[in-house]
Order: sequence, then C-alpha cells, then structure tokens
Amino acid sequence: MTTFDEREQGFERKFAHDQELEFKATARRNRLLGEWAAGLMGLATVEEYARAVVKSDFEQPGDEDVLRKVFEDLKGAGVSTTEGEVRMKMAELLAQAREQIKSE
Repeated sequence: MTTFDEREQGFERKFAHDQELEFKATARRNRLLGEWAAGLMGLATVEEYARAVVKSDFEQPGDEDVLRKVFEDLKGAGVSTTEGEVRMKMAELLAQAREQIKSE
C-alpha cells in the first residue's frame, strides 16, 4: 500500500468519525431542546417530549422539522416566543452538545 492510499484511508476514517460525532451532537441537541421546551410548556412528561423532538428530526433532512415541531408546540401551549428565539436556542444547544460529546 502506498503512502497516498494510507493518507486517503486516513481521511476517509476521519470524515466518517466526524460525521458520527455530528450526528450524536445533533441528536443530543434535539433532546436538550425538547427538555427546554417541555420546561417552558410546564409538561410533566419531559423525557417523553424530548424523545418526540428527537424522533421529529427523522421526518425531513435538515433542522426545519425539529424547529417546526418545537415552535408550533410552544405556540400551541401559549408560550410567547418567536421562531428566531427557537433557532437561537437550537444553535446554543448544538454548541453545548458538541462540547459535551468532546469531553466524553
């Protein structure tokens, strides 16, 4: 095996590893977002709602399905918030989730 092949395989392994970490961080962000939203709505079933938010991410590619679910649930529960505030919370929690995963 040549040095070039070894480097290529190394890059492929790093890419796969990075993608796995990003998937885990996104799933953790969604759980944290669900816990945050459940707290705002005063739900007793925080873990159940957080799981529902994580599952909602598999409806469509990207974050729009999660944003739509949480924002509409908050609005339906009478919580005064904007879509922008939910987006900012998602970004904040994604950074927090990445740090948590790096420290594990």
